Parts: sequence; structure tokens; C-alpha cells
Amino acid sequence: MTLTADNTVLVLVDVQGNLAQAMHEKELLFENIQKLIKGCQTLKVPIIWAEQIPEKLGPTIPEIATLLSNNTPIAKSCFSCFQHPGIKEAMTQTNRKQVMLAGIETHVCIYQTAIELVRHGFSVEVIADAVSSRTSGNKKIGLKKMRDNGVGISSVEMAVFELMGTADRQEFKDIISIIK
Repeated sequence: MTLTADNTVLVLVDVQGNLAQAMHEKELLFENIQKLIKGCQTLKVPIIWAEQIPEKLGPTIPEIATLLSNNTPIAKSCFSCFQHPGIKEAMTQTNRKQVMLAGIETHVCIYQTAIELVRHGFSVEVIADAVSSRTSGNKKIGLKKMRDNGVGISSVEMAVFELMGTADRQEFKDIISIIK
């Protein structure tokens, strides 16, 4: 699958409160998620923003939430985003069949969302440097199990350039400044 800006949606999963602060390599994770969001915004790729029981885990961390001021988070309690009717409806309304996943935790909510999306006919790419778990071991296991089940694995830079497709796009200079 080749990601295209006109057929892809980003689902951002649960980058919240103390859980986000407990992630393996959290600074790099937060930086990469910010780049991915900015890249998607520049290329007009829709973003669906999920929060796991925010009344208990807290809100999305400020450095991410600030970038999403034009979006509204969708609160959920299920681990798979696609089990939540509001998220499922938001995804259906985009009319896009390619899904990029970013957020936490790789081996729980990202994994369960990816597997369910594949079962429902979506092409799924997990952005490996924009997901994490509390331990590197759980992240690796989650990525491997997703790959074994037909989920693509990519990186922020790879995905954004794939979405762009060509250096001839007017957004090229903006994308370069985001990625650097």
C-alpha cells in the first residue's frame, strides 16, 4: 500500500496525562507525533483524536493538544478506537480507506485498533516512531504482532513523504521545515 493524502486519515490515540509521561523514549515520541500532525495538517489529511477515559487518565498533553485546537477529542473506554461509535462514524465520514495510527500504547490500544481496522477492510500503517509503550519490549511485541497480521509499519518521515508523493507539490518547503 502506498499512502496518499486524498485517501488517508490519521488516528491519534491516547497521548494523555501521566500515561504519556511514562512512555519509553517519551521526548522523541512527542516530537515525532508533533511532526506527523503538522505534516498531516499541511497536506490536509484529516485527523481523528481519541482519548482513553480522560476523566481518569487526564487530557492529551499540551504540546500535542495545542496543535489540534481545530479538532475535538473523542473520549472512549474501549481499547480499540474502531469499537467506539463516534470514532467509527468519524472515520466513515472521511470516506478514506487508509489509516495511519500514532499514539500509545503500542501493544494495547494501537494494536487492538489496527487489528480491528484490518478486519474491516482498511489498509493500516502504524507509524513506529510515533507510537510507544511503557517498555521497549512491549512496543516491539506490539509492532511485530501487527506486522504479522497485515499491518504496515512506517516512520514519520517515510509516511509524510509518501503522502506528499512528489517534490513538485507546493507544500514541499513546508514539509521539509517540519521534518528537519
